[in-house]
Amino acid sequence: MTSQQTPAPARRPIRELPDELISQIAAGEVVERPASVVRELVDNAMDAGARSITLRLMGGGTRLISVEDDGGGIAPDELATALKRHATSKIGNLDELESVMTMGFRGEALAAINSVSELTLHSRMDGQATAFALDGRTGEIRPTARAVGTTVEVKELFFSTPARRKFLKSDSTELAHCIEAVRRHALARPDVGFAIWHEGKLVEQWRVHPGASGLEQRLADVLGEDFVAQSIPVAYNAGPLKVIGRAGLPDAARSRPDHQFAYVNGRFVRDKVVMHGARSAYEDVLHGQKQPAYALFMQIDPSLVDVNVHPTKIEVRFRDSRAVHQAVRHALENALAAPRAHLLADAPNDADSAFDLKASAPKALPESASWQQGGMAFERSGPSTFSAPSYKPADFVRPRVDGEQAMADLKALWNPPVRGEDLSAQEARPADWPAPFAVGDPSLAGASSDKGMETPSPLPEGDWPLGRAIAQLHGVYILAENKQGLVVVDMHAAHERIVYERLKNQLNAQGSEGPRIASQPLLIPATFAANPTEVATAEACLEVLAQLGLEISPLSAKTLAVRAVPTSLAQGDAVELARSVLAELAQHDASTVVQRAQNEILATMACHGAVRANRRLTLDEMNGLLRQMEDTERSDQCNHGRPTWRQMSMRDLDALFLRGR
Repeated sequence: MTSQQTPAPARRPIRELPDELISQIAAGEVVERPASVVRELVDNAMDAGARSITLRLMGGGTRLISVEDDGGGIAPDELATALKRHATSKIGNLDELESVMTMGFRGEALAAINSVSELTLHSRMDGQATAFALDGRTGEIRPTARAVGTTVEVKELFFSTPARRKFLKSDSTELAHCIEAVRRHALARPDVGFAIWHEGKLVEQWRVHPGASGLEQRLADVLGEDFVAQSIPVAYNAGPLKVIGRAGLPDAARSRPDHQFAYVNGRFVRDKVVMHGARSAYEDVLHGQKQPAYALFMQIDPSLVDVNVHPTKIEVRFRDSRAVHQAVRHALENALAAPRAHLLADAPNDADSAFDLKASAPKALPESASWQQGGMAFERSGPSTFSAPSYKPADFVRPRVDGEQAMADLKALWNPPVRGEDLSAQEARPADWPAPFAVGDPSLAGASSDKGMETPSPLPEGDWPLGRAIAQLHGVYILAENKQGLVVVDMHAAHERIVYERLKNQLNAQGSEGPRIASQPLLIPATFAANPTEVATAEACLEVLAQLGLEISPLSAKTLAVRAVPTSLAQGDAVELARSVLAELAQHDASTVVQRAQNEILATMACHGAVRANRRLTLDEMNGLLRQMEDTERSDQCNHGRPTWRQMSMRDLDALFLRGR
């Protein structure tokens, strides 16, 4: 059997395409669906200086899209030119293109839309006696009635390209995309009013909000009051770049990234640099695959950003992408750093919401000893009425303490430096510096066995946000009483964050040899059998390990020795710590250890150094932990994004027991 050869196609001459086909090809890039038309027309309306924009739709935008504005309008002799390809009033030379500030500038939207629909353009300028309408198919211009501004009507979208229309979704789906397109514009322009009508019914309306508070009010209107209530303001300046907006709290994270809005000079963008910078800021406060919610508005010199890299202008290119990444990250990190426990001090007191509970509480204020914690002093007089639970000595397992140096390391672990305090000054404190979270203090143990459990009296006015510890539950949770009611703290998660932030502060303390964590040599090196990957990582990452306060060297081809560990973690399992750190380093570029890798490694180290579950704590130790939480950045979540504490108000507790019903 002879094989049949496919005949070569006949050669076709190279020739220019007709203008209409060129416009239809361009429409394939610019006009993807009705929402694309809405986006382009709203861009033009805002560039014209509109303060009120009305969108009218039928059939989800497939049968009618009408955008009305009260902007400056178009001169009658420019109406026909407006529908030509690459005709625009927004740029005239390369310099203007490189510093463009308008939403549109390419001059292809109207021509592309006109090629795949029936378009009519109505416009009137201030001072004109009448408005004029242009028929996009015939080019006919006729007088019409209209106030100052412009109306663009787009009917039967994709009527000339039926294959494109087959790819559209249902009317409700296309309507949702159109609303989302307007919503993105509305967020950035609180000084402009928007209204959306579909099939003659008002679907959405966002009124004008002038003034300094307009942005926050518009965010509440568009994204909901819950977003504003569960977010914090962002304000950051970095040279030519300014970042403002709101960042959602980690507790309000979502399963999908549908509440992530980033704007560059008023333009909504989907930029990988910005998105990665935002995600990096939330890295150690989000749990699992949760997605943060935020609305960020960046102002940058137009010459430092190129917006002419995508037909729909949704992508941009920054001249210094690293600076933008760092600005976004630092803006969000700074906003998220403050512990939210301090907000409780300004919260209303729910204790008197339903019943007068003061009658059942002791009337005398508690007496306590003068005790102090790094950065916060609590001066009172008289003997202490606080005591720990009466545990049997066999139940209380004290950590192994080897001499004064080990005790000093433990005190350093429980007592992190205050924000803004010089670390060298922290280390220079006397060895007998008092700390409420002093592990294994014999005086506390004695007090525990002598007095047993006592119930503290109500908190005096102006006391601590997280309250005063009253008990420990199953060796896992700390129960504390504050003015609002009951606070439940996950002690391991809370202490893990405290140790983690302390390690980060030590690493960031610049010295002559760069950022390093203080290390302590081991009297007897800890050896362990290592696999080839661990040995290779230890040999390749000697400098990185030194920065992290670890000294790990090979004894043989299959054995590693741990010769020094971080001072704050001297009481931990050195072998387990070394294995965990080497496993983390093996997944990152050890030659240029980035901050993300460092933080992941520090998180692993902090997990090993934090107090474990089923560890019995005295009341003074629990109170010390609460005070440290109030003074530690990002203490509302542990390193893995889990919450460290929860507040139950008196109203919540009353509801559980149906009090007042």
